[in-house]
Amino acid sequence: MKYSGYPEPGEIVVGKVDEIEDFGVFVDLEEYEDRRGLAHISEVASGWIKNVRDHVREGQTTVCKVLSIDEGSQQIDLSIKDVNDHQRKEAIQRWKNEQKADNWMSIAVGEDADEYGRIANELVEVHGTLYDAFEQAAILGDEALAETDLSDAEIDAIVETARENVSVPYVEVTGYVDLVCSTEAGVDAVRSALAAAEGNGEVPEEIDLEVTYVGAPEYRIKVRAPNYKTAEGQLEASAERARAAIEADGGSGEFHRERRTDDE
Repeated sequence: MKYSGYPEPGEIVVGKVDEIEDFGVFVDLEEYEDRRGLAHISEVASGWIKNVRDHVREGQTTVCKVLSIDEGSQQIDLSIKDVNDHQRKEAIQRWKNEQKADNWMSIAVGEDADEYGRIANELVEVHGTLYDAFEQAAILGDEALAETDLSDAEIDAIVETARENVSVPYVEVTGYVDLVCSTEAGVDAVRSALAAAEGNGEVPEEIDLEVTYVGAPEYRIKVRAPNYKTAEGQLEASAERARAAIEADGGSGEFHRERRTDDE
């Protein structure tokens, strides 16, 4: 997905060297539609430059800083020398991530340009970039796209594509358990069931499991784990421990994936 309009002065942008002249370098901006900038010879490298081609080559991917913009003449002045190593690496990684996200979008929603644009705009509006949207969809599932105006089918397609393609450092799943006990020991029974849900200190170190109150009789179980199989297994095991504990004290427990109580 390429941005329309112009970058901002001071912005770090990724481009491809399109044309080299004695006075400077023309750069096509890879992240913007139909935008081309010029890095004057004095902005290509530090020090005296005898031959521009000693520093850049046509077709080379480069990272530039936007110095100034004249929208009237459609002129964008760039600097290559003012970009440090950290900014260069960060910009290239961002650009590569967005290329991946473009591919994931094609998988999820097809090649229809209008549909692509509509859905992409929704994702960028909520998450800032397409890549961040897919990463959050891989981690949080439908919850990551709840603030968009996308249909259930579109959300399902994005989440499915994200979970098949995005590598994330951890994943997060959520479920709910209803705990009811009408006996005299009801309060203590619920407390015991919650302790059981939390694992009584026996949850593996790489697992982050949290049980919180939502609204009687519903409790949220949130699990963070290295992968979905582990996360789902720990979620179901937590709910089963709670159900078994409450039933042992004469109550009842029910696990479900969607929230039932009113919003907090």
